[in-house]
Amino acid sequence: MTIPAPKSGRTFFLRPQDVIGILALAILLLVVLPLALDNFRLQFVGKYLTYAFVALGLVLCWGYAGILSLGQGVFFGLGGYCMAMYLKLQASSVENTKIQSTPGIPDFMDWNQITSLPWFWEPFRSFGFTSLAVIVVPALFALLLGYALFKRRVGGVYFAIITQALAAIMTILIVGQQGYTGGINGITDLRSLHGWDIRTDSAKTILYFVCVGLLLGCILLAYYVKSSKLGRILVAMRDKEDRVRFSGYDVSSFKIFVFCLAASLSAIGGAMFTLQVGFMSPSFVGIVPSIEMVIYTAVGGRLSILGAIYGTLLVNWAKTSFSESFPELWLFGLGGLFIAVVLIFPNGLAGLWQTYVAPRLGPLFGGGAKRRAAPPASGPVAPAAAE
Repeated sequence: MTIPAPKSGRTFFLRPQDVIGILALAILLLVVLPLALDNFRLQFVGKYLTYAFVALGLVLCWGYAGILSLGQGVFFGLGGYCMAMYLKLQASSVENTKIQSTPGIPDFMDWNQITSLPWFWEPFRSFGFTSLAVIVVPALFALLLGYALFKRRVGGVYFAIITQALAAIMTILIVGQQGYTGGINGITDLRSLHGWDIRTDSAKTILYFVCVGLLLGCILLAYYVKSSKLGRILVAMRDKEDRVRFSGYDVSSFKIFVFCLAASLSAIGGAMFTLQVGFMSPSFVGIVPSIEMVIYTAVGGRLSILGAIYGTLLVNWAKTSFSESFPELWLFGLGGLFIAVVLIFPNGLAGLWQTYVAPRLGPLFGGGAKRRAAPPASGPVAPAAAE
């Protein structure tokens, strides 16, 4: 007679230390920083947090599934351009563009002798369609790319190179289609959202809190994915892909799903960037910003959801501080930071926390006594999926 293994009594997907970490981050972003910083500096933090959406997606895609994408700037840009198209149409009413030769279309189209609004711009007059497109368009793009590559078992460094080349191709395409995309200048002069002027300090402060709320929601989603059976399968794929495949799981489908999820998270960040900064250009789509987004994740810790958020804030704060104080040396400062990550703490800030800080704070913070060995679980995938 076989006695089944007891089921875990935990039904909530957040551990106590996870709840404490999320609450600490929420207090920092919603209370401490707004009280400690002026509007100008708070706007900088709001811009940094838009990159945190990309880092969050990379934790799931790279950290847990082992899929390194060097082209996340493409999805960040797609989300940003979708929102920019809507805002540009809001700012291009007939009354606002009556001095143009063709009133009612964006100014850069008029400069390029385009006499009517292109058909693919028309749906972006609707805010509902735009909000849906911000999530769906990048996900569809990632679905096509992932299906073409993962079904053929393209992965590892080859996948990273292909996504990096995709970022370069997308930049060239946006710059080349100047009449439809604004070219190298991008889509600028974005003014209002439903008649609400987004250029004022009060509007930017409100958008900052909206960005924080969305980020906290996405963090909860990431924790849910991590703690679910899907999360365990992703870790198993990263460590023993062939074993998972031989166990009967369709590895390519799981890879496609997490890649699409990371793309949608990046696109949400791009849309919030456009709202807070007021423009979107191809400079945020190319190879350099895509690699910088990977560095944010590496500094914070690619295996830590909250660590990636703190890593994004730290790197961007250092970048701004170094460029203001040492305009000729700030690149060396950033280079030293990245070298330190590789040589001294390869697991990022989260690794430092788990190694040196958490053991001194007790079990509630993930430290304390060593964990007991987990009982053997049934099923061929369980050993590879154990963290």
